[in-house]
Amino acid sequence: MLDWKNRATNSPDDAAKTSGGSRTGGSLIARALGSLIGVYLLIALVVGWYWSQEPSAFQVQQHAQNSAQQAQRQMVTGYTSVETLKQVASTLLDKPGGYLSNDLAPPGLWLDNMPSWEYGVLVQVRDFSRALRKDFARSQSQSTENPDLAKAEPRFHFDNKSWALPASESEYREGIKALDRYLASLSQKDAQFYARADNLNNWLGDAGTRLGSLSQRLSASVGQVRLNESLKVGNDAEESGMVGEGGVYETPWLQIDNVFYEARGQAWALAHLLRAIEVDFADVLAKKNATVSVRQIVRELEAAQATLWSPMILNGSGYGVLANHSLVMANYISRANAGLIDLRQLLSQG
Repeated sequence: MLDWKNRATNSPDDAAKTSGGSRTGGSLIARALGSLIGVYLLIALVVGWYWSQEPSAFQVQQHAQNSAQQAQRQMVTGYTSVETLKQVASTLLDKPGGYLSNDLAPPGLWLDNMPSWEYGVLVQVRDFSRALRKDFARSQSQSTENPDLAKAEPRFHFDNKSWALPASESEYREGIKALDRYLASLSQKDAQFYARADNLNNWLGDAGTRLGSLSQRLSASVGQVRLNESLKVGNDAEESGMVGEGGVYETPWLQIDNVFYEARGQAWALAHLLRAIEVDFADVLAKKNATVSVRQIVRELEAAQATLWSPMILNGSGYGVLANHSLVMANYISRANAGLIDLRQLLSQG
């Protein structure tokens, strides 16, 4: 009886001690887990900041010469342009953090500025690879296209957000390899690159269209009243023509920084490609007195790459207290587009 009473008397204290120990153990686990999450978020923040740094510009002509020397290839007309395209595309994959547009895990998943920059670069890579296949590597419209360029172009047009089966990176790598095969054939004079004014003019037209669209999207950060530019088709003059009803167009607030960084990406890639064009089309540009025009366009595009000191993309009104980074970028893009229009006119003259 005595033993039973002692056990009954001590059991509540023992239960309290056991409960207190469980709470202490649970509290320690929660603290440890919270600390781990805090450290992880801090590391992810630092890594995300590092991955968000835009790649620096590279010297186009020097890079092409070094690449040809390492590969023991002969520098021929078109080599600088194709090698520059290769390097621009490779930068998407080899920069810090690699290709981020299809990331499914933090910190890449949380970043949107760098994926927008990547898409801007990719747009210019796609346009130039198409121009290579369609114009630069063909003597006329009825000539046979280069088989390596025919493989490269569709690779770069693959979905930019595919994670697997196949991943975007693997497709773009194959496109770069196809460009390198064309470059090897070009240096051995088994392939051709035709540096003509009409070929260059066609690609410049595509580039101007891209810049014009970017300028409109950037300017829409503060809202614009525009006429509806869609065509209305009818049976007579009164029913056909431009629809004159206006509307207010404004970039959604959450997309303003995306458009801004896409513009920076396109400007970065286009500036390098134009530097290469200045080398390979030197005779054509000199004959048309257009070399200075190319350099002026490049200067505007490089000005658009100036360091952004603000921690975020500001969207003040046109003459408000706060800056509007989109309008500043639109200014550089519009001036570059105007330069492209003048350049195309010079190239079209006899």
